[in-house]
Amino acid sequence: MELIEAADLDDVIVEEFESGLQGRILRAGDPDYDVARRHYNALINKHPALIVQCAGVADVIDAVNFARTHRVLVAVRGGGHNVAGRALVDGGMVIDLTPMKGIRVDPVRHTIRAQGGVTWGEFDRETCVFGLATTGAWSPLPASRDLPSVADSAG
Repeated sequence: MELIEAADLDDVIVEEFESGLQGRILRAGDPDYDVARRHYNALINKHPALIVQCAGVADVIDAVNFARTHRVLVAVRGGGHNVAGRALVDGGMVIDLTPMKGIRVDPVRHTIRAQGGVTWGEFDRETCVFGLATTGAWSPLPASRDLPSVADSAG
């Protein structure tokens, strides 16, 4: 199956897709487009035709179905930084999960559910409140903050 450039899609089709979203779609020329396509690694400078900023799971499902139906090349951007820049795509559609920041901690079961836009720093902040710690990547929490370590939790 050959993929097409999202920019080649008819504006009416894109507007109809956007009308069913809780989130929004950004295109080149929109006020927040350049900020949304920016990557922390300045060597990555990609220009997606559409950036779908998802507000929830239904938006993600709709975006995947839209891309499948219209054979659009897709990249998914989560809360992480993706050093290689694969969270962006030239000419295609970015399914942007960064607005999805929900975190649910069950301190009794010691489980955590986090949406795709959550960063490690946000995740750690919520879990540490309950004395829970996880292994993972670097966290931007200040070093001076008194946080429990894994050893402190090991009872």
